[in-house]
Amino acid sequence: MIILNTLSFTYPSGGDVLTDISLHIPRGELVGLVGANGSGKSTLLSLIAGLYVPTGGAMTVADRVCPGSEKSIRAVCRLVMQDADLQILGGTVEEDMLMGRKRDEGSVARAKAMAGRFNLLSAWERPVQTLSWGMKRKLCLATALLDNPTILLLDEPLSGLDYSGVREMRAIIQENHQAGLTQIVSSHDLESFIDLVDSLAVLDAGRLVDFGPPESVLDRVRDHGVRPPRSWSVDRCIGSWDVVAD
Repeated sequence: MIILNTLSFTYPSGGDVLTDISLHIPRGELVGLVGANGSGKSTLLSLIAGLYVPTGGAMTVADRVCPGSEKSIRAVCRLVMQDADLQILGGTVEEDMLMGRKRDEGSVARAKAMAGRFNLLSAWERPVQTLSWGMKRKLCLATALLDNPTILLLDEPLSGLDYSGVREMRAIIQENHQAGLTQIVSSHDLESFIDLVDSLAVLDAGRLVDFGPPESVLDRVRDHGVRPPRSWSVDRCIGSWDVVAD
């Protein structure tokens, strides 16, 4: 589904952000992408989403090869950014979810059904600036899923959410996983999602320094500025987040 082959990226202003990253993510996999702030997580997600063109190496995303097929990749990938305010363009929930889509009966019905799934239907006509942070995050995710993407990329989806918000976001990620959607979820904090992922990719200073099942990686994450989950540090197991949180 996603194959990165010695992928590198440098911003026009200079300085290597990502260097020689090679990675293979099968279809339907749920991957945790972790690393300290500034390790390159957001840049890597933007590359996979077709928003940037690699300056070195190549990648294949859903059988589309880059460099060269960025527009085609953007048609099958959806990236939900960490800052919802950078992604919301409509003035209301309705406007944002229907932006760029035909306003026929079928499109409106599908958008309302998706809004209902995310408990946003009661806010359908509300101005987006009145939404809470968690509701804005859900709006971005609902709009992304409305396009039926093959790959969903979530940049720090759990940050800034309260307990109820984290539970709701985790449930959505789990539902997507059960439906076979390929997902990459980035975070600098393993505690709230380690029990969900199939594999863990660790970035450090723009390099992929570890990748594999969580149990094979967690002993080394501390060396790269990431705190292991408490259940692993104390009991050498990956416990349920709800149990740990309670």
